[in-house]
Formats: sequence, C-alpha cells, structure tokens
Amino acid sequence: MSFPLKNFLGALSVAFTAGFLLTGCGDEAPNPEEQQAPATRVKAVKVLSTDAPLTLSYSGQVVDRDEVQVQSRVSGNVTEKYVKGGQNVVAGQALFKIDSRQYESAVLQAKANLAKSQTNLAKERVDLQRDEELWQSRAISQQTLDNQRSAVQAQQAEVAANEALLQKAEDDLADTVVYAPMSGRLGIDDVPVGTYSTAGNTSLATIGLVDPVFVQFAVSEQEYLRFSRGAQQAIERGEAEPDWKITLTLADGSTYPYPGHFAEFDRTLGSETGTLTVRTIFQNPNGLLVPGMYTRVEIKGLNIPGALLVPERAMQQLLGETMVIVAQSDNKSAVRKIELGEKIGSYYVVKGGLKADDWVVVEGLTNLRDGMPLEVTQVTAKDMGFSFNPSDKVFDVEQNTAK
Repeated sequence: MSFPLKNFLGALSVAFTAGFLLTGCGDEAPNPEEQQAPATRVKAVKVLSTDAPLTLSYSGQVVDRDEVQVQSRVSGNVTEKYVKGGQNVVAGQALFKIDSRQYESAVLQAKANLAKSQTNLAKERVDLQRDEELWQSRAISQQTLDNQRSAVQAQQAEVAANEALLQKAEDDLADTVVYAPMSGRLGIDDVPVGTYSTAGNTSLATIGLVDPVFVQFAVSEQEYLRFSRGAQQAIERGEAEPDWKITLTLADGSTYPYPGHFAEFDRTLGSETGTLTVRTIFQNPNGLLVPGMYTRVEIKGLNIPGALLVPERAMQQLLGETMVIVAQSDNKSAVRKIELGEKIGSYYVVKGGLKADDWVVVEGLTNLRDGMPLEVTQVTAKDMGFSFNPSDKVFDVEQNTAK
C-alpha cells in the first residue's frame, strides 16, 4: 500500500516540534529562590542563669557631716580675730572679739542700780522692824504697818529686777568674745576686723566637721529597694549589717584608703528626678576629703537572684533597640529584641526577651535576619573569655555605660 508523501512530511514536522519542546523544557534554569542557601558558621553560648554579683557606681560629692554659721550674740564692730580662715578649731576656742566698751558701761550701770536698790531695801526693812515694834504698843495703825510691809516687798522686787539686769549685762559683756560652738574646720569666708556684726544675723565664719565626712549621691527607687531588702535579709541572718563594700575613687584615679558605710537615706523621692538622696560616711583623719569634692562611689556585695545574663558581644543595636540572634533548635536564626538591665563584667542582665535555655550567637553572624540556616558551634564563657569581674569596667547606674 502506498503512503502519501504529504502525510509523511506532516508527521515528521509534528515529531520534530514535540522533540524541540521537550528539549527546551529540560534545559530551563532552576529558580534561585528555590535553591537552599549554605549554612553560616557561628559560635553560640547559652544564656546564663545565676545569682549575679552586682557592682554599682555613682557620682558622689563630699559634704560636711555638720556645718554651722558662727554668729555673735551681741552687736558691735569686730575688733580682734584669734583665728585664720581654713584653720582647725576645737569647741570653746575663742574666734572673734566684739567691741566691748558699751557692754562694760552697761555692767557698771547695772551694778550701781543694784547697789542703790539694795540700800533702799535695807532702809525699808529697818523701817518695817520699827513699825512692827510700834504696832505692838498700838502706837501706829494696822494700815501703817501693812503699808510698810508692802514697801519692803516692792523694794525686794526692784532688787531682783536689778540683779537680773546685772546678769544680762555681764552675759552681754562675756558674749563680746565669740567662741567656737563645735570642733571642726573654719571656712575661708570669715569676716575681717572692723566688720559690724548684728546680733543673730551676721555670719562671722562657717565651721564644719571634717572627720568623719559624708559622701552624698542619688539612687533610683529600684536601687533603694535592693539596699533595703539586703539590709533586712542581713537582720534575718542575725548580722549587724550587710557585707557591703563601699569604696571611693578620687578625681586623680586613686582609691581612698578607708571604707565607707551607709549613714542616711532621705525620707522622700525627688518629685522631678525620681531618685533618693543617700549619704555614706567615711573616716577622714588626714583631712584629704574636702567638702564639695566629687568622687566615684562603688558599692559591692549586692546580688541579683536568678538573673539572666547575655554577653555584651552578642548584642547588636538597631534604631535605638538592642537585638540578639538566637540559634534555634532547627539550626535557624531568630532575631530577638531584649530589655537590658545592669552590666556585670562581660555580661548584661536581660530583663526580657530571652529564656534560660536560649543559645545566643556571639561570633560569625553580624546581619540581623530571621530564618537563616546556621552551622552552630556551642562554646562556653571560658572559651570566649567572658567574666564577671573585669578589672577595668564597672556599671554606671546613672549613665548606663561601662566605665
């Protein structure tokens, strides 16, 4: 049977076209998004959960433990100075002399008035004795005797009044010498000779105690609660006071040789600052600490129970927020936003955003992306050199930075 050429060519054309289409489909490039990205090699450490030792640092200022303004009790010109500004004085030491001439005259006048009244009293008593004898013989009336008795009583009152005036005049004269009301160091604001001093108004000098002294600083409400609870726990353990170590760092970087102790807490929080003023007390036998001096106060011995801690190296900042990358159990990355607390050595306390069994990336991944495949090497804090106690970093509560 014959096969038409026309039909053969048509079948060949269909077969060729089908083969071409099949070949083209087999050579098409795969979609890049469907390819598996290679895993990134990273190192991760487990979030640390422990009672964390805490060192707090504050900016403090030295203040006088007590300070008084020395004023005179009498008015007059300062005629003598027995001390110099900045000098150490003891209670009862003479400091200034007020012009005493008018007070000397007042004493003389008061003595004269008293002597006169005493003479008059003696005369009235003699008259009373005479009248009593006359009345016995009824030579005078009862009224005359009563009048004389009243005259004696009046004169006795005058003598008592003059005695009081003399005492005041003598006290005023004694007060022309101004004495130190307490031991301490004089300020250099003492007045010069010739200054007119108004009683109870003019400040002649300032005296402040310099040993021991207060160092004053401000703490947050949270820190105050920590101190209070620590003190209460010490009492429950039968301890006299918590085992806190309070030290000073001076402006030249040196450490003050004497330890401090908590002395006073203010009774209210500042309405604007939300902080509480605290005073610590330090011995100052050599007078090295001067009121007005600024220092760093460091307090050790506090603990944060059950704290979650993450190495600082694991953190990245984005738009003012702190992020870490968590290596999940499926070996993929997950970005977590965390809330930071205090810095302790190489670590930060994490207040929120992580769990105790999380592993955070500390090396090998710098881009914040979710879902990236990871090849995770688990390391320890010792492997990475992380520590609670670096020698040169202390958490600054006020600035939230490492010093």
